[in-house]
Amino acid sequence: QVKLVESGGGLVQAGGSLNLSCAASGSRFSIKAMGWYRQAPGKQRELVAIMTTGTSTKYADSVKGRFTISRDNAKNTVYLQMNGLKPEDTAVYYCNVDTVSGPVTYHYWGQGTQVTVSS
Repeated sequence: QVKLVESGGGLVQAGGSLNLSCAASGSRFSIKAMGWYRQAPGKQRELVAIMTTGTSTKYADSVKGRFTISRDNAKNTVYLQMNGLKPEDTAVYYCNVDTVSGPVTYHYWGQGTQVTVSS
């Protein structure tokens, strides 16, 4: 089992910045990918950014150029630096970690952290 602990959400004015972090802990595991998703009220959960073991990254078009995902492999921690925040970025942000054990991939989710951007 892998436990994810998120931090860094909050209330910020439009144009401001926040940095989210998500630390993974548990028994021996091999991380395949770490990323962030978000879900706004009344909307489906969507991918924000993801980084694979090989540091390949993918971003939602809506956050390209404003958000940056990074990892600290020694700490099993993934970060999301969010700059130039907009009211439409308001959502609950969830950390996601995929681990592998042989041929099986396991998906884990954090508890979510609220990000609110005021206009």
